[in-house]
Amino acid sequence: MQLNFKSISEYGRPSLKFQNLFYSYWPTYRNRLNTDEAKYIPDLATSEAALRKYMPKLLPTYEHLCNLVDADEQMARFLTGYQPPAHLNACSQAVMSGNDIQLVRNYDYHPNLFEGTLFLSSWNGKKVMAITDHIIGLVDGINEDGLAVSLTFGGRKVVGQGFGISFILRYVLEFCSNLQEAIEVLTHIPSHMAYNVTVLDKSGAFKTVLLSPDSSPAITNVAYTTNHQESIHWPENARFNRTMERSLFLKNLLENKELTANNLSQAFLHPPLYNKRYQEGFGTLFTSIYRPVKGSVQLRWPKEDVYQSFNNFTEVTKSIKFGKKAGINIKKTAWSYIH
Repeated sequence: MQLNFKSISEYGRPSLKFQNLFYSYWPTYRNRLNTDEAKYIPDLATSEAALRKYMPKLLPTYEHLCNLVDADEQMARFLTGYQPPAHLNACSQAVMSGNDIQLVRNYDYHPNLFEGTLFLSSWNGKKVMAITDHIIGLVDGINEDGLAVSLTFGGRKVVGQGFGISFILRYVLEFCSNLQEAIEVLTHIPSHMAYNVTVLDKSGAFKTVLLSPDSSPAITNVAYTTNHQESIHWPENARFNRTMERSLFLKNLLENKELTANNLSQAFLHPPLYNKRYQEGFGTLFTSIYRPVKGSVQLRWPKEDVYQSFNNFTEVTKSIKFGKKAGINIKKTAWSYIH
């Protein structure tokens, strides 16, 4: 299987490059919006009201995006980010502070649902460099103030009223500059599924916030997360993605006083953190290493890497080979295998 991973930059208001991205990925998301998974998506008025209530600063961008892509009602509902279809990824992440401040993560997901784009933008006056999801959302990223975020699935079946986590993380990086501001946003905007969000700023301060639609956010000092929240709520999922094994591995790794930043990032390229079950939606699609002080990200694969920073960003495309070809049916994701 081959993935074409690209780095794109577009400063100022979203324009032709974003428009091209949208039209490239929209057919896939439209198909998902027409499945049974999407039957509980609220109407446009409800979705826009939620956006206005919880993410008011994003409204001008939302309106501009709708005009840019000539959005019909379905597109406009999608672009609010409110209650998208349930989806399941895995992922592992860890923080190092002290002399080597960095946030490292593996993104484990089905390759046919991955956009494969690192997008440098400045939609609201602040530069944001992030891996895109749901076109305008992000699964991890950093802004020019040195604030970095990433997510892991929280290992719970519950789906409720709230926004897709990738849209929430976009809001964090667009409008927050430090850990405290990010925590205020994360604890205010409801998430429609359970996720663990790790936030790190350039001072080395970090927190991991446990989000769920049926409970209040929990702010923790945990420096690593996999795919559960404090305890196992979904045993089948936990066995499928080996969340406890990966968690224990990271715990022991971070407790090693001789651990270096390079050794930590190297560990993410090997089992048990690195996974190859691509056809089942549990394959590592990339490793990202965010360095807030340098304002940079390094994207790694076993035989390839891309280094980008706010001071030196180059548009490139990399062809990444993962091995066996992944299945085409996007409905057969990890969610299907563990039900």
